[in-house]
Amino acid sequence: MIRILTDKGRSDQARSGNPRSEDQARSRSTRSNDGGAQSLIARKAVRLEEAERIVAPILAEVRARGDAALLEYARKFDGFTASSVRIPVSGKLTPDMERAVSVAAHNIREYAKSQLPVEKFVDYPDGRRLGHIVRPLDAMGAYVPAGRYPLPSTLLMTVIPAQVAGVPVTAVACPNPSPEILGIAAWLGVTHLFQMGGAQAIAAFAYGTETVPRVDRIVGPGNIYVAAAKKLIAGETGIDFVAGPTEIVIIAADGNPKWIAADMLAQAEHDVDASAILLTTSPSLADSVALEIDRQLETLPTAAVARPSIERNGAIILVDALERAVELANALAPEHLALHDATLLPKIRHAGAVFLGPSSPEAAGDYASGPNHVLPTSGAARLRGGLSSADFVKVISVQELLPAGLARLSPAISTLARAEGLEAHARSVEVRGRG
Repeated sequence: MIRILTDKGRSDQARSGNPRSEDQARSRSTRSNDGGAQSLIARKAVRLEEAERIVAPILAEVRARGDAALLEYARKFDGFTASSVRIPVSGKLTPDMERAVSVAAHNIREYAKSQLPVEKFVDYPDGRRLGHIVRPLDAMGAYVPAGRYPLPSTLLMTVIPAQVAGVPVTAVACPNPSPEILGIAAWLGVTHLFQMGGAQAIAAFAYGTETVPRVDRIVGPGNIYVAAAKKLIAGETGIDFVAGPTEIVIIAADGNPKWIAADMLAQAEHDVDASAILLTTSPSLADSVALEIDRQLETLPTAAVARPSIERNGAIILVDALERAVELANALAPEHLALHDATLLPKIRHAGAVFLGPSSPEAAGDYASGPNHVLPTSGAARLRGGLSSADFVKVISVQELLPAGLARLSPAISTLARAEGLEAHARSVEVRGRG
């Protein structure tokens, strides 16, 4: 059963009404005001040290020995038996799947186009012409998980923004590609497809092998070993972020308990370490959602994963006011934030993605509404938002000075350069004024 906690400082006397059933009374027995809410929302640093120690030798071996090491680890960890990790970019989609993919891909592509930086130049009256050009990366690598659940949607979310950005080489790694993943790879026209996974796949993308091209940025979710590998190679190859277990925070003062419970379970079924939290001012909504979660778990095919996730990492937290709920959400900086009251949006500072209103379930964003589902977790939303087409381009500054423009700047440049002891800098400007 999910915990119902009281935010520190809130008195249970704020509650009103009596238990309406034996089930509701049982639900309330899990409620406490012992500070558990505070410990729940305190963001713990993701402990990757042990995983890093495990993957560091793998990265070094693939870097030194290329395909030979890559194949050794693929056979050891994934049961790989072929002679090469490269597989044909071929596959078919069923008519229903192709229709679904077409809808999702259209919306993802449309949204990615809206995020792409555009080239711009401005002519200033003092003789400066300033601007920037936008150039795509040469190659990207997408990691598509295929463990408990193959994720063909991640293939769409990682490759389409790169294609919108104009990246010519789109390389995809998947340890066990499903027919849907193979079909979507062909449908998208990815340039390279590899049956490889884990830290060895990240190493192959980061350093390149005889078979796998070195890429400029590696994106996509994975297990703790994939995350640790991405963290270790981040200084040499671009990454999106180091992702941890998925998470959602829902803020609602009222609403349909069935819908809210379904949204929490949709997150919980990803992983036993996933986190689903409801922040509410309503004790009756808290009770109703808790009961509904139990009811839905009884028939949920993925309950073996969702139930321990809800019991270990889920919570319903009672707060005195929605303003306090926003404060807690900003402190948590969740991957997904659902706001049933859209007027709260201006107060949100930290979130990977925001879902406004009761008709905007997080699952829509996972698949087909358009914004990317590759999002920062574990508090990283304090630093950045989700994956976008902008991650696959470089914005390069350009400046052109007319002679008169340089002459106006010369005194400031020379003074600053000499203050730093860089005489040649000053002279490189002054020599142009002397003809």
